[in-house]
Amino acid sequence: MNKKIILSVALLTLMSGCTTAPEKELEKKQQTTFVNDYPTRDRVEYVFNCIAKHGGLTGSKAFINQYACGCKIDKIAEKLTFIEYEDARTFSYLKKIPGEKGGAFRDPAQSKDLRTRLKEAEKYAESQCFVM
Repeated sequence: MNKKIILSVALLTLMSGCTTAPEKELEKKQQTTFVNDYPTRDRVEYVFNCIAKHGGLTGSKAFINQYACGCKIDKIAEKLTFIEYEDARTFSYLKKIPGEKGGAFRDPAQSKDLRTRLKEAEKYAESQCFVM
């Protein structure tokens, strides 16, 4: 009787998939770049700044621009991970510091590369999303 119970439990365990290697699933997840890895706060900040840049929340274009600006950050997220986006924005803001202090943000190859990639991503987003 006990042997039947033990065999039944062992069979159920095998059938439930408990013996699969979770490491493989974790490895697949780590290799995938998620488009939705941008924090909501940063997406909202981008959308509000974009709306303000294109006429604000008043007027007939407000509704269209709200969705178009949301589209733009989604398209940027397709091209850059959040870390790259955040670094590129930081380099872009801080490169304006005059003198040697600004040179630390202007001159490194990483800075130039990320700023270029951000400009390309923004150009791509502009071409894909209709902002008035």
